Order: sequence, then structure tokens, then C-alpha cells
Amino acid sequence: MSIMVPSTTPALITPGRQALDSALHQLAQAAEHLGLDDGLRTMLATPRRSLTVSVPVRREDGRLDVVQGYRVQHNVSRGPAKGGLRFHPSTDIHEVTALAMWMTWKCALVGIPYGGAKGGVAVDPAGLTTRELERLTRRYVNEILPLIGPEKDIPAPDVGTDEQTMAWVMDTYSVNAGYSVPGVVTGKPMTLGGSLGRAGATSRGVQIAALAALGGSPEGVTVAVQGFGKVGALAAQYLSDAGCKVVAVSDVTGAVYAGSGLDIARLRAWVAEEGGVHGYRHADALARDDLFELDVDVLVPAALEGAITEANAPRIRARLIVEGANGPTTPQADEILAASGTTVVPDILANAGGVIVSYLEWVQNMQAYSWSSGEVELKLRDLMQGAYSEVKSLAAERGLTLRQAAHVIGVGRVADAHQMRGLYP
Repeated sequence: MSIMVPSTTPALITPGRQALDSALHQLAQAAEHLGLDDGLRTMLATPRRSLTVSVPVRREDGRLDVVQGYRVQHNVSRGPAKGGLRFHPSTDIHEVTALAMWMTWKCALVGIPYGGAKGGVAVDPAGLTTRELERLTRRYVNEILPLIGPEKDIPAPDVGTDEQTMAWVMDTYSVNAGYSVPGVVTGKPMTLGGSLGRAGATSRGVQIAALAALGGSPEGVTVAVQGFGKVGALAAQYLSDAGCKVVAVSDVTGAVYAGSGLDIARLRAWVAEEGGVHGYRHADALARDDLFELDVDVLVPAALEGAITEANAPRIRARLIVEGANGPTTPQADEILAASGTTVVPDILANAGGVIVSYLEWVQNMQAYSWSSGEVELKLRDLMQGAYSEVKSLAAERGLTLRQAAHVIGVGRVADAHQMRGLYP
């Protein structure tokens, strides 16, 4: 059966709506494989709590703008809700709901005791000054204050936010609490209780997943990375450091290609100085959409949702796709890629490094303790490799794609938690 979430507004075909449709499709497939009854399917498809808030922002010139903010807690059966906070102009309630749902399965898949949540504000952070961003963040936090807390819902950085944003979130919550509460967020600066290894954790997880899927030596393996941002740039660096040859990358400004391999450290320095890959002098310019069609071994989509569609999937030549972004592949594209023999390491596995180290940061905060960077990376590697092995084994056993297997495991664990806890009252 298809799973529908009740809504009081007409469904608009927005990127967020498409992301939610993809998430519901994946849930429906997993529920079918697991044999879940209709009531449990509907419960798993429906967010536990969804909050929409209006966030007024005083601009530097005295103008008052009002933007929309959201926080969705999809599921808390396995533990407190966990999920990022993104600032992006296209953010809407559908996108945030989809991302919260994916986070639920992701946490269950890698075996950490969280449920899924997500937050967002529909704003372009590049158009705000630092003081405007701070005022926006603090007012948004104040609006969602009843929902968050170290034992209820723990935000983290996402698209358009960073450790400074998390510092403002922590301070706003702490001022209201009357004492410092470092465990209310993860991805914080080290001076405020952040964890070693958190900054590049998602990218490191992408590298671990890619190398596990490749199986053999990474030497000379060619890679293209779509989205040379917070996740993609470091993923490219880590893959290059491991011996892969990153030949192409793209971001919102353009794309570049070098058949002999890009110097990722030099390119990252260029981007930090110039604001994008466009104009980089040590590689050839490439149309952004052409990156998907390159004859490479590995493609890493690391930007936003819906990048790989039924329109461009038939032209993808990479035999391995490792999803650094959330929801980059539509269900229609998934079918095309599976039919062509392309292996896709799904987002809820490939980019789980971020939430794994967020969990480790939270544990350290709750115990007033800290681990070395080596200990953090070892724990990250163990959880990622263990989850990959489990997914691969189930896929082979049941004839599933890696995405289907990952969702069967993640959804199954959440369903088990629901059934064990029972329904109150």
C-alpha cells in the first residue's frame, strides 16, 4: 500500500514535497518487506511533532523581516530526537519532515539511541550580516524552546549553519535554563564542549563507506563530487588522501575537471578565497550537469535533495554512487540505476558519520568527559563499517539493493521499538 501523511493543505510539487514523496516511497517499500500492518505503517509515516514558527528579524537598516521556521520530531521511540538545523531559502515543512524521517532510519541503522528530527529556516544566510544571523538564530531558538533539550531534541549544524550557529543555540537555551547546557546541541566549537573529529565527520563517513564499497585498493580510482561544500569538499580531500583520483567537482558557481586529478587542497584554498570553484585556473571548466555523465568509477552527490532524477540517471556512467547528501536520488532514478547495475550506497548509511560523532559529542557532554581524536575516529569507523557489512549482507541474502536493505534494517528496528513499548494509553 502507499503511505500518505494527512495534510490540511494541497500538495505542491516543490523540492521539499518531492523529498517527502521519496522518503514515503522508501518507507512503503521497507514496510512491505517487513510485513508491517497498516496502522504501524501510518504511525511510522507520521511525524510525532511538527512545529511551524514565524521568526521576526530586525535588519541593520531598521527594517523588520519575518521568515518561516520549522522543527519536526519524526520519531522518539528509540531515544531523544536528533537532527540538523538548516538555513536555506527553499526550506519548507515537507523538506524538514523528509529529513527528519531519514534521520530516524539513519540512527536506527547505525545503532545509536536517537530518533529523527530536523529544523530549518527559510532564509538565505548569505544575504544576512553576522549580527542579523545571530538575531535570527536566537529568536528561532526561543520559538522552538519547548521542544529542544539534551534529553528531548538535540540540534546540529546542517546546510547554511555551522559551529557558530550552534554556539548561539546553546547560549540561548542556557540563558533560559539559568546554567550552561552544552548537551543541547552538537557540532559546537571545541571551547564550548565540542568533540574532536566532529567537523569532518560526515565527510569521513562518506570516505569510509566509499572505500568499503570499493573493496579493493583505492589507488587510481576516479571520483567526481557534486557539491563542493561542507560535506563534499572534505569528502573529496579524504578520498584523495586515501589514494583516489578526484577528477571533477562542482558547486553553485560551476564545475571544474582535470583528467590527471585535482589538487584538492589547492582547490579548497581557492574556494575559501574566491567563494566557489568557478574560475579555478588549474583545471578545465565544466558544465555543472555534465559532471554526472563523466566516465568515473565513483560519483558522490553531496549537495541537496533530488540531484539524480529519471532525466539524468540513464546518462550516469559511474558504477558506484556514494550519497553524501540527504535524498539526492529520486525513486524513479533508483530504479534506472538498479537496472543498469549501478551500486548506490544510500544516504542513511553513507552520510551517517555526522550523526555518529554528534552522538559521541553528546555522550561526552552528558558525562563531562572527552575522547581523543583517535578514539573518536576509531568509534566512527567501527560503527560505519559494521553498518555497511550488515546492509551488504542483508542485500545479498534477500536480493535487495543497498538502499532497500538499509531501510529494512532501520525501519525494522524502529518498528520493533514501537511494538515493544506498546501504545499509551
